[in-house]
Amino acid sequence: MTRPTVESMCPFFISSGVGQSIAFYRERLGFETRFQQPDKEPFFAIVGRDGAMLFLKAGKVTPLPNPQRDPEMRWDAYCYTADPDALAAEFAGRGVTFSKPLEDTSEGLRGFEITDPDGYVLFFGRPA
Repeated sequence: MTRPTVESMCPFFISSGVGQSIAFYRERLGFETRFQQPDKEPFFAIVGRDGAMLFLKAGKVTPLPNPQRDPEMRWDAYCYTADPDALAAEFAGRGVTFSKPLEDTSEGLRGFEITDPDGYVLFFGRPA
């Protein structure tokens, strides 16, 4: 019997402004809008790039990224990419500000960090 697979996992971020978040992920990171509430200011959206997706929802609470809860927990999402060097170059060309530059980390990874407008930290990389 073949074991069922899990094809992907999608973080779910509370956003202070879904429209602002959509713009960041589209313009800076090259994501596409896969779903958006048809409201002037949407309260829910799905953005994605390749096999990665992110759910965004306006909440009644302030966003609380992991690093704000515990500075030791730096990332809210790990985004695997086979070629972090090329992705970093693309993002730099889009004017992205890196919260941590492309490097080989002490955890044995090669990659970089980006912080979104709500303070969520995404690591883009792979094992070194």
